[in-house]
This record gives sequence, structure tokens and C-alpha cells, in this order.
Amino acid sequence: MTQIKAVVFDWAGTMVDFGCRAPVEALIAAFAAEGVTLSAENARREMGMAKRAHVAAILANPEVAQAWLEAKGSPPGVADLEGIFLALGPLMTEAADRCSDLIPGAAKVAQDLKARGVRIGSGTGYSPEMMEPIRRRAAEQGYEPEAIVCAGDTPTGRPSPQPLWLALIKLDAWPAHLCVKIDDAEVGVREGRYAGCWTVGVTASGNGVGLSLEELNALPDAERRARIDHAGQVLRAAGAHLIIETVADLPGALEEIERRIAAGEPPG
Repeated sequence: MTQIKAVVFDWAGTMVDFGCRAPVEALIAAFAAEGVTLSAENARREMGMAKRAHVAAILANPEVAQAWLEAKGSPPGVADLEGIFLALGPLMTEAADRCSDLIPGAAKVAQDLKARGVRIGSGTGYSPEMMEPIRRRAAEQGYEPEAIVCAGDTPTGRPSPQPLWLALIKLDAWPAHLCVKIDDAEVGVREGRYAGCWTVGVTASGNGVGLSLEELNALPDAERRARIDHAGQVLRAAGAHLIIETVADLPGALEEIERRIAAGEPPG
């Protein structure tokens, strides 16, 4: 048994889709359909937000707004935001289905936690429709969280703590300082801190590195290490208590959290 009541996992880049590639592919395709070239770097900014808010943040980026003006003849407006968001739904569903393999070790970590009496929840910036193929494929691979909170399930999305709080409510898990949030994106880490939970940042498999497992392993050792370390620095700056490379490393981080809980230390 453990003092930890619940662990709430992000999805893309944390439990599935090594490199968090699906949303990037879908966003680039949605903007390309409008004649606007969107770089992967700009697509990855504010990753983890609800997708409508994510599109709004991309359109507010001066570089993207200028590209839109040059391509369309006028700055992006509310109607453009809605058009991109509507087009994004099917593209996200398709991309998510292609990129729905579990990250190595994900199913075993979740199963081992359940065996210890820990409740397992999840949260995502995807809509319920976008999540359907991912949820189905994850279950086929052995990962089936008890609660899934999607974009739109709460009045305000990440980095607000509301989605995480809703997951804890669904799990009947409290107090928050005995619960843990796992995420690869800055907004997800901030969500965990605002909610009053222990928060673990994921580097190698996440949005900060942004490469498939094969692409990451093909890098020279020094470059691979530099990319992973930089992602860790970003997540620490966002407030992560601990950093791991992939979810397979989570057991060691949870042992450290349990030690700190036993010593009377709150997440702060």
C-alpha cells in the first residue's frame, strides 16, 4: 500500500504518442488548408491547452498572425478561429488514431499502481470526440484509467486546476496533497501545482523534445542529452517537483514523493 491516493496522467507525450506528434500534425494540416504555413515550433507553443484555446494562442502569435495576413489579406479574427477549430476535429481524430501507441512501460506502471490501491485518472486538452480512438486503442493495449477529463468538461481548461480537480472528484480521491499529476507540457505542470498536487514532469517522450522514440534514439548522445535536459529545465521552471524521462521511470519518482510525504512535506 501507499500514502498516495491517486495519480492523474496526461495523454499525448505522457502515456501515448511518444513525442506528442498527433496534435502538431493536425494543426499544421489545418493551417495549410488555409494557405498558411505553421511551423512545428509554433504548433507546440502552449501545447496541452484545450484545442480551441490552443488555436487562439497560435493565431495570437505575431509570426503566425503576420503569415495569416500575408496569405489572406486580413488579420485572423474570431470566424477564422472557429473555422480552424472545426477543421481541426477530424484531423486530430485521424492523427490521434495513427499516434495512439502506448509509451513503453505505460500500461505496467498504471497496472502496478492499481494493484497498490492507487486510483488512476487522466486529463487531456483533446475533446471527447478526439479522445475516442485513443481511449479505445489504449484499452486494447492494457491502459484504461478510471476517469477521463476532456476539454470542455470544465468551465476553464488548463492551466486552471479545474480539470484536475474534476478528475479527483470522479476518483473520490482527496486530499489533493496526497495526489500526483504527471504531464509533459508546461500548462499541465502548472495545472498540477495550482491544484495543490505533487507534480512530475516528463521530458524525453514529451512535447519539449518532440521526437518519436526512433528519432530520439538516432540522435548523437550529446544532442539527445541536451534536448532532454532542456525540456527538464522548462518543466522545472513551470513548477514540476520532479522530472522523469518517460512514464517508465515514474516508480522511482513516486518513491521520492512518498518519502517527502512521510517527512511531512507538502507540495507547496
